[in-house]
Amino acid sequence: MYTMDTTLPPDAKAFIDDAKLERMVADMHEDPEAVRKVIAKSLRKEALTVEETATLLGAESPELVEEIFEAARKLKRDVYGNRIVFFAPLYVGNFCINDCKYCGFRRSLTSAVRHTLSDEELVRETEALEDLGHKRLILVYGESPKYSPDFIAHTVRTVYGTKKGHGEIRRVNINAAPLDEEGFRIVKAAGIGTYQIFQETYHKKTYAEWHPANTMKGDYLWRLNAFDRAFRAGIDDMGLGVLFGLYDWRFEVLAMVTHARYLQEKFGVGPHTLSFPRIKPAEGLALNLKYQVDDAAYKRLVAILRLAVPYTGLIMTAREPAELRREVLAFGVSQIDAGTKLEIGGYQEKREEGEQTLNREQFQVGDTRSLDEVIGEIMEQDYIPSFCTSCYRLGRTGEHFMEYAIPGFIGRFCTPNAIMTLSEYLYDYASPETRAKGMALIARELEKLDPKLRDEVKSRLARVKNGERDLYF
Repeated sequence: MYTMDTTLPPDAKAFIDDAKLERMVADMHEDPEAVRKVIAKSLRKEALTVEETATLLGAESPELVEEIFEAARKLKRDVYGNRIVFFAPLYVGNFCINDCKYCGFRRSLTSAVRHTLSDEELVRETEALEDLGHKRLILVYGESPKYSPDFIAHTVRTVYGTKKGHGEIRRVNINAAPLDEEGFRIVKAAGIGTYQIFQETYHKKTYAEWHPANTMKGDYLWRLNAFDRAFRAGIDDMGLGVLFGLYDWRFEVLAMVTHARYLQEKFGVGPHTLSFPRIKPAEGLALNLKYQVDDAAYKRLVAILRLAVPYTGLIMTAREPAELRREVLAFGVSQIDAGTKLEIGGYQEKREEGEQTLNREQFQVGDTRSLDEVIGEIMEQDYIPSFCTSCYRLGRTGEHFMEYAIPGFIGRFCTPNAIMTLSEYLYDYASPETRAKGMALIARELEKLDPKLRDEVKSRLARVKNGERDLYF
């Protein structure tokens, strides 16, 4: 019988120095020459120090902020090409022992409808997502003893084992409570991809205000050191996250970069992804947020994160409205969700577009468009929608990804694989209008490839057209 060991190891520490970061925020000022030197370093694909990140945060004039935006656009193109990777969240259960004041799953909210998917319901939810064309999911769980490592591992295996027609889930990521080392070993054995844990806020006083001390999540240090335990358990694919709006966004950006550098220096591998959602309306909430992040600041923080951690994926979720997502994609975002439903069991339900039920959701979704609609739109912006999972299955992750992420990597692996997974989507799931846009986009992208590679990709595309699937470099 598994029992979590919540004993912190002797080397556990609060490596976020609040006083230092607050001084850096207080001392911020605009220095155009220093900003341009930092931008030049980032464009050499070198990770920035916390101090260099603070230099970028000090830029306020529209002209200098635009230089940061343009640098982020260029770095995004150089490291990730014009691909946008798609995923979907699948909420498995919303029972929770925590009482986070901003969350629609909080323990004290009696109006929340609580449910955990049965195996049969989980299969139906997975099939519904496969029918849309999804190939990668992030499974989301409330923080409760109900959702033990063994339970999480079982649900992961169930999702991987669910296939319908050409549909299959090729990568399952996790958003769940921090575990002890043994718990992380159990979920790793199930073949998970990224394990995502949001610190929510790195500011200790603010953390205590939003997370009651008599809850599991009230232990700041246990949460902060979760990735240390995961690394020791053999997991090296991590996703950091901040819920922007709890404290000063500039402090949080500096803290995220501090955490990323800490992991890189201690374990040789930085985070695989960074997430930066803003607080959104939820059931029973009436928040008066002193630190609400407006759209202008949001765009800046995304661009600065792109420059600070060049090889880390940036995830922008459907919390944000469609208009903002269209604009921010260019600043370095590499992954988005679409067609998102947060209600437990919501993907099986037939509803009007945009309809939401807040007492069954963790928060309100801002972009309610369908997957097909979003794919069609981003192709008009000349992005390649990608469902590729090849790097993960071939070991091109962590430090290995950094070794590969050099000029030529995008052309040799990422773009061809994106083209092939897009072609799968177009043949199996796309509307006629989206299929026409996609075929035209693929034709344009093929012309950009080296002739020898282009011939090989065309050969594989013909095999996809004839019914073969999951062909990748």
